[in-house]
Amino acid sequence: MARHESDREDLLREATALVRRIELRFADLTESIVVGFRRDGAASFFFGFDPVFQFRATGELRRAFRDGLLIKADSGRLVALRRSRTEHESLLLSRELPPDETQALLDDLCNRLNHLHRALVAAEYEIVGQAPHDEPLVEAVLAEVQRLLGRPIVIADTPRVQS
Repeated sequence: MARHESDREDLLREATALVRRIELRFADLTESIVVGFRRDGAASFFFGFDPVFQFRATGELRRAFRDGLLIKADSGRLVALRRSRTEHESLLLSRELPPDETQALLDDLCNRLNHLHRALVAAEYEIVGQAPHDEPLVEAVLAEVQRLLGRPIVIADTPRVQS
């Protein structure tokens, strides 16, 4: 996930797995939002540096990056991963998010998608950049946001893009 402004530029330029991607700036937000789509239509939303939400083409949440933690879907539940380094080894510690933390993450996601939806409908945004340059990506983002908000967010069985 991008950590510096140059990383954000790299995300827009070099995230080749996201074959269609756009960076949008909003007057009421300090960070821009990058939305990208994989070849199969799976969407990723980068709200500044953190959080990030990644979906499968079916609209299921498969991964997130929030508060410095990588969070992955596992059998319909969310598991947070944290790296612990010592002098001699690096461990990847995992813990299943309890229901209240899972709900808080999903509520945050829905609030962010609702804010994005309102801003797109009101045309209160600036396109910072996009790839490819000749596609109507704002319309694609709006359609995806409407699809995701049209039903409760489902957590995928796997963090992979495809089963």
